[in-house]
Amino acid sequence: MTSGTPYIKGLYYPINERQKGIKKDEVIKLIRQASQLILEGFLLPVNAHDNLAPDGQLFVEMCEKDKEFCSLVTKRVPDRNSNCLDLWIEDFVHEYRQWQVGGFIDNGRNISCPFNHTLLHELRKKYGIKHNKSDQWSKNTSNKTLFIT
Repeated sequence: MTSGTPYIKGLYYPINERQKGIKKDEVIKLIRQASQLILEGFLLPVNAHDNLAPDGQLFVEMCEKDKEFCSLVTKRVPDRNSNCLDLWIEDFVHEYRQWQVGGFIDNGRNISCPFNHTLLHELRKKYGIKHNKSDQWSKNTSNKTLFIT
């Protein structure tokens, strides 16, 4: 969550490795990267978009390219399903729960949020995000980014 802070450079644990748990070697790599940035410096202000993790960059680009999706996940409207405002970025990126094709059933109700799945697949490829098919990672991860409007 460093994107709004122009004097901090964000470093992120590799997105495709998070579901395997936190590994010492990866943390050491991040510490070395941080020390290199400290010694060599970096340009200020830091670009907000570049300071996002890959899933955050994907989300921003999804909003830029699919205005209906962006409205669905950011605006409260009385006649609209509020389940689409209940947004964990990882759940959206990996199409879990209301983001999967056909949605999911909760107490006999189908909960689904429409969006351009083809665009999401293209953006996952662009940002190098491997698609996790197992819902277990989504339920067990402790490193989620929540957007609340």
